[in-house]
Amino acid sequence: MKLNLIPVIITAAITSAATFFVAARYQGATHYFTEAARPVPVNYVSYGGDVAGRQPAAPNFENAASASVKAVVHIKTTTKARTVTDNNVNDVYTQLFGPRQYYIPSQVESGSGVVISPDGYIVTNNHVVANGDEVAVTFNDRLTAIAKVVAKDPSTDIALLKVDGESNLSYMELGNSDDVKLGQWVLAVGYPLSLDATVTAGIVSAKGRSIGINKQQSESAIESFIQTDAAVNPGNSGGALVNTAGQLIGINSAIASPTGSYAGYSYAIPVNIVRKVANDMMKFGSVQRAYLGIEFIDNKTATPEQMKSLGLDRIEGVYVMNALPNGGAALAGIKKGDIITQVNGQAVSSQPQLQEQMARYQPGDNVSVTYLRDGQPGTVTVKLNKIEAPVTLLGASYRPLTENEKGAYNVPGGIMVTNLGKGSLARLTQMHKGFVITGVNDKPVSSVADLRQILASATNIQIQGFQPGYQGRYYYNINNVDALSDRQ
Repeated sequence: MKLNLIPVIITAAITSAATFFVAARYQGATHYFTEAARPVPVNYVSYGGDVAGRQPAAPNFENAASASVKAVVHIKTTTKARTVTDNNVNDVYTQLFGPRQYYIPSQVESGSGVVISPDGYIVTNNHVVANGDEVAVTFNDRLTAIAKVVAKDPSTDIALLKVDGESNLSYMELGNSDDVKLGQWVLAVGYPLSLDATVTAGIVSAKGRSIGINKQQSESAIESFIQTDAAVNPGNSGGALVNTAGQLIGINSAIASPTGSYAGYSYAIPVNIVRKVANDMMKFGSVQRAYLGIEFIDNKTATPEQMKSLGLDRIEGVYVMNALPNGGAALAGIKKGDIITQVNGQAVSSQPQLQEQMARYQPGDNVSVTYLRDGQPGTVTVKLNKIEAPVTLLGASYRPLTENEKGAYNVPGGIMVTNLGKGSLARLTQMHKGFVITGVNDKPVSSVADLRQILASATNIQIQGFQPGYQGRYYYNINNVDALSDRQ
């Protein structure tokens, strides 16, 4: 039996040897037992040969953060206690017992600010100090001082403060917001939620954003925010948005949130706007605002039909609906139907971007405007006009009634409140926007000049008027007018 197996074993051995011989002859010197299987070449998406050597260095915020916190201050705004009088003559209680009076206790609001000069100039938000009777500033070294409000600008939500007696304060270098890029790292520095100086980090997620929040303060609101995802909470308003070099690139102003606390996005005023507004306030005491002299369609609010019919679905720019007579644009040759694409070489594709550019210039400045007309490009030089700021008295702005309004309301004259603002008229009365003032202290008021003249010589005033759409006349008393900082 064993002898029968020997030929089988010999045959199998010869067959195996022959198989290995043939394989080695035709496939080359492959070492089946000594070489490991080669790995599949799996790489990172950005693979360029040397993965480890091409990884970017992690951003380092240490120097920017340590320098920034020294120049960011804590602001506390105190509003004194006050009494509000309701003189609605149609109210039964008022008819029987006289005007109602409501006592509002003192209030303290908190925000942040940025020191921009060693001698004590500080930039913050208008809404941080708009209602304040006293503004206290606490520096990073715990020094606290009372600050003077140099000027406020509701349109851009910027206010300028000054602390006297200082000459060697830590201050922040102003950067260039035109250089801000999507995706770049930024820091938000401020005093949120009554905490001490706090630094958060994020990236720039959008530029040229308009969210409509400044329209709550001004009818001529200017918004072209830098949007970031750096955490910003109540109290951060007026604080710094900083690049990794430690330069100021924006003033934190608002958050997008359904709850009032941080929910993912924050908004900062570009520093190029801040620089111009602050310089105007230092030099003139108010903002010198220039304009092109056009009416335009904002492609953010235009309907799809408008976008298609005007060609804005194919071209990025601002469509000129009207070039105002004697305005700078009309005098330079810009016409209805033109599409403005650049101002001084900077691209403008929306209302916020155009407003941001205009907010940088002074009346009388010459700017280069590039536009498209019937698909053909053109460039002209426009001399900018001055926007006459509305007269502000008692914290509010007004306009005279038109002849049609006088007839409709059956009154000889009056002035309409176009913006209540956040001054004494808003704080000490229950007046609403659109209220028509017909008299003060039993003297007729037909113009803003009439109101100014009465306020110049009166300490206690009684305002008479009516609210269109409501029956009856209303009377509002305001005492100690001379003591009100927003008298004019």
